[in-house]
Amino acid sequence: MMYIKNLDKLLENTRCSKCRKAREIVLRTLNKALEEANPQKAVRKSLKKMRRGVIEVCDKLFSYRKLYVIGFGKASGEMALAIEETIGEDIDKGIIIVPENIAHRYKFKHLKTLASTHPIPSIKSLKAGEEIVNIVQEAGAGDLVLVLISGGGSALVEVLRPQITLDDLIETTKLLLKSGANIEEVNTVRKHLSLFKGGWLAKMIYPAKTVSLIISDVVGDPIEFIASGPTAPDTTTFKNALDILSMYDLVDKVPRNVLDLIVEGAKGLVEETPKPGDEIFKKVFNFIIASNKESLEEAKKYAEKTYGLNALILTSRIRGEARYVGLVIASILEEIFKENIPLKKPALILAGGETTVTVVGKGKGGRNQELVLSAAKTIKGLDGVAFASIGSDGIDGVTDVAGGIVDAHTFEKIREKGLSIDEALKNNDSYSIFSEIEDYVYTGPTGTNVNDLMAGVVLK
Repeated sequence: MMYIKNLDKLLENTRCSKCRKAREIVLRTLNKALEEANPQKAVRKSLKKMRRGVIEVCDKLFSYRKLYVIGFGKASGEMALAIEETIGEDIDKGIIIVPENIAHRYKFKHLKTLASTHPIPSIKSLKAGEEIVNIVQEAGAGDLVLVLISGGGSALVEVLRPQITLDDLIETTKLLLKSGANIEEVNTVRKHLSLFKGGWLAKMIYPAKTVSLIISDVVGDPIEFIASGPTAPDTTTFKNALDILSMYDLVDKVPRNVLDLIVEGAKGLVEETPKPGDEIFKKVFNFIIASNKESLEEAKKYAEKTYGLNALILTSRIRGEARYVGLVIASILEEIFKENIPLKKPALILAGGETTVTVVGKGKGGRNQELVLSAAKTIKGLDGVAFASIGSDGIDGVTDVAGGIVDAHTFEKIREKGLSIDEALKNNDSYSIFSEIEDYVYTGPTGTNVNDLMAGVVLK
């Protein structure tokens, strides 16, 4: 399946044959990584129906009297298609919460669909939480609740603590997303404003069994931070949440209700999230069925077999400010080009993870475009070098594109347009550059989410 819809345009939009070939390898390799992250494929590989009332999940058998299915996240719709195909006749009741921009894709026979908002929560998020609570409260001992979790779930579904209003949540979410905080830090605060995240959903489901199928969009795959860990024991505390607000200078900026709740919680005056050792987790089984690392590994095999490249996965755990990560990766490509270190040409380097952007300007962009743009100056003039980074969900920041691609001639194309990379980075305006030179990577919403994917090629 070809996810990259403007592939042909991107292959033609260069100035030498070697760069065209490098672009082709980069883009087709990233496309292979997206194929490996396909949620339907991941579910079919992980779950089998043995007989009515019995399923096998990742080689472990589960029996049930009644089966309930709930799902939320960018990949939940695709996951649910495979679930309904595999065990649809067994489902007693269920609901799938999907982003509103792709809700039209999904029509189920045994499951209800509800559209919600991302990345900023809304009244639709509260409605989704209410609907899920109504379903799981029907489940009792002997029943099983199958939970389909993927990135984006933190915004799509919410049940707020009584001290917090929707406006409080919206304002706090916006502040956190602009602060430069990483996803673990953002979700630590979110968990402590919620009665759904941080293990609370598992507590609602108990004494029924919880089996969660999880597509990871968090670096290192920590279950407690994926969609804010609704079925995982929470190791973070109100004190941690307060420290994060302080670290990013948000103590005096978040709504008063939020600060009061977190301060009281840090003093032990508010009930904490469910913690490791709580008896409810004896009936909870969490399985990661797709991740960034698995996608990178499949992409590496593909590139080695198809193009005969020397390939290396740098890491699936990239973090840090996007523009600086881009400079580091560009320097590795430059070293390969000039010194054949750490790989001999022809070479491919792959990486994944999730960088951050500290927003200081008023431009339009995303972390993948900013990361790639920062690399353009370093690789200028290096014929046969290309580098791209994309969001696996198909959405980079506040734009409608997945990311961008640069090669040896990108810098001169930008300069000929009278534009400045330095000014664009200063104003967080990478999208304007990629739109002008038509080197954005467009997929549309992919229906999956396993962090960001990066690939760089150096040809002989």
